[in-house]
Amino acid sequence: MPTPRPEYPHPHFDRSHSWASLNGTWDFRADPSGHHTADSADGYDQRITVPFAWETPASGIAAHWLQTAWYRRTFTVPATWRWQRVILHFGAVHHEAAVWVNGIEVARHEGGYTPFSTDVTDALGDGEQELVVRVHAPADKLEIVHGKQRSMPRDDYDGVCFTPSSGIWQSVWLTPRPVTHLAALRLRPTPDLAGIGVEAEVRGPDLDTAQLNLRVRAEDRTVTLNVGPDGRAHGELSLEAPRLWSPEDPHLYYVDAELISAHGSDRVTGYTGLRSITVDGETLHLNGRRLFVRGVLDQGYWPDTGMTAPDDAALRRDLEIAADAGYNLVRKHLKLEDPRYIHHADTLGMLLWAEPASPGRFSPASTARFAQQIEPMVERDGNSPAIVIWGLYNEEWGLDWDVPGDAAKQRAVADAYDRLKALDPTRPVVDNSGWTHVRTDLIDWHYYDESAASWASTVADLLAGQRDDFPVRLGPDHVVHKKLAVPGQPLRGLPNLNSEYGGGFTGLERAWHLRWQTQELRRHDRLAGYVYTELYDIEHESAGLLDFHRLAKDLAGVDPAQVNAPTTLVLDVTPVAPGRDLLTGTGDLTVDVRVSHHGTSPVEGVLHTTWTPVYAPTPPSPGAPVPGCRAEAKPYVLGEPVTVPAALPEGWASGRLHLALVAEGTVLARTALDVDTRTAPRIGDDPLARPLS
Repeated sequence: MPTPRPEYPHPHFDRSHSWASLNGTWDFRADPSGHHTADSADGYDQRITVPFAWETPASGIAAHWLQTAWYRRTFTVPATWRWQRVILHFGAVHHEAAVWVNGIEVARHEGGYTPFSTDVTDALGDGEQELVVRVHAPADKLEIVHGKQRSMPRDDYDGVCFTPSSGIWQSVWLTPRPVTHLAALRLRPTPDLAGIGVEAEVRGPDLDTAQLNLRVRAEDRTVTLNVGPDGRAHGELSLEAPRLWSPEDPHLYYVDAELISAHGSDRVTGYTGLRSITVDGETLHLNGRRLFVRGVLDQGYWPDTGMTAPDDAALRRDLEIAADAGYNLVRKHLKLEDPRYIHHADTLGMLLWAEPASPGRFSPASTARFAQQIEPMVERDGNSPAIVIWGLYNEEWGLDWDVPGDAAKQRAVADAYDRLKALDPTRPVVDNSGWTHVRTDLIDWHYYDESAASWASTVADLLAGQRDDFPVRLGPDHVVHKKLAVPGQPLRGLPNLNSEYGGGFTGLERAWHLRWQTQELRRHDRLAGYVYTELYDIEHESAGLLDFHRLAKDLAGVDPAQVNAPTTLVLDVTPVAPGRDLLTGTGDLTVDVRVSHHGTSPVEGVLHTTWTPVYAPTPPSPGAPVPGCRAEAKPYVLGEPVTVPAALPEGWASGRLHLALVAEGTVLARTALDVDTRTAPRIGDDPLARPLS
């Protein structure tokens, strides 16, 4: 069989000039009673494909609720690695791993999402080497970080959790290096975006004689840094003609680093992009220009492979799908994703909101485990220009739903924020996404509502400061009102984001909510952005724009790319229900249309209209211009309303009115309005028109 996931696993710290993948077929034995030991050779009666979790069909095992199992394989060290140290790397193993080489224990690691490595040189012998890994993945995950993996006993949020991914679920590989070696290469843009700041970490003996040579590819010079007695080397790499990284131009600077010491040469390549992400009052700025976040939630699951992408192309494809739907940011939800995903975002220019996995209960142990992810997250992914927001907790998960009433939980949130900001002060941090903020750089909320009217009024009130709480449905008949923040955390003067929203069960209903709810968010100039839930379905959760296999769903003619475009049309309409946005007694109507524009210069154009049957997709032609209907907008200032008259075609009882803003033959924005001449329904006739109670 070809080696699964054969690409080099860690592109931000690249040693791909010399490495060996250990992905592929391993011996496997289940150990439900925990009676096996590392030195016993019996019981390996199955074969597993690494790096796929043992619950998945792709692994060849598909075992559920197995808590302990063993992996075994052999490997040979290349002859060219002689006189170097041999390092064994694991991208991620859920949850506890113990590792032996030739019967010698070489590593123990806890934490199912963080990478680890170990020097196995002293355990090596001649010829073939035996590698054994024992993994314990408890069914009771409540006090360990597990994100969206289901637990037994169940989490409070079990209804939105999925099949666990236990065991080795990211790549395993070997690299050689000298005894004095590069352990870290942190690359950050300088504050003026004219160069690259470098902080390298060197480990090993004889540091006083070590030198670090750095070369930016395409720059014709080398900079040499001395290594201090603490193993650190600091410096700046100036650039001849600095080129900024942005979604429109995702330019990357690759830095080749060579450490020269008495013990030989060690080579690593890293990269970064020149970009800044800053908070200025209630707005976000990317490279000094206002940024409006048009985001989508992505939870990182695949049908046959669980939390592991089936191949590298699948990681890239999910980002391309999001871009095709008009999004400029992906929130990777409750998961430290495969580093290659971050790499693809860097190369494609897709912005990322990154966050660690959560536990299910609050305790000193679970709080410590959560915090232990923060430094590895920043160390592994901090070079990425695509990551513009760090997240921490989510909706009080792992905090027992009681942050306002418990000072210890507030301290846990604040301490996590402080820890992250100390490691990386260059990016905004969200402390507890959704509500009940304690110490944060952004005020975000997760607001779901099936009523178009109450959705619009609640969002308007939150942004206007007329309310500081909103309803959250925690069960079919259990609605609570969640505060935006605890006392002491300011609600004004920070960027506001509606960072989860969406409604409906069918594709038709979800597309309708996507169109109208996103329109209402675009009505408010002070909003800093949104994150829609979600990109694709997962198992039982059918909230995606695509199905679980990333195939198209019936969205009843709604095009997400038009909904999420930088320039959109906002209608002064409170819609009634899917297929019946506007109910009229006759075929004649008027609608007030505004322009929302998130660009660098004003836009102006003529409004065009055309009719199709309800649920029909957008026709190729924008239709006929409407006399006297010229609309305009300045950047980030909602345009004044323009009244557009229209009439249903003769003989039609209903239809979809397509509206387009056209300038010099170019369509700048589109939307649609479903019109029905039937009488408006009585209160209670349509569940989608019912306000949340």
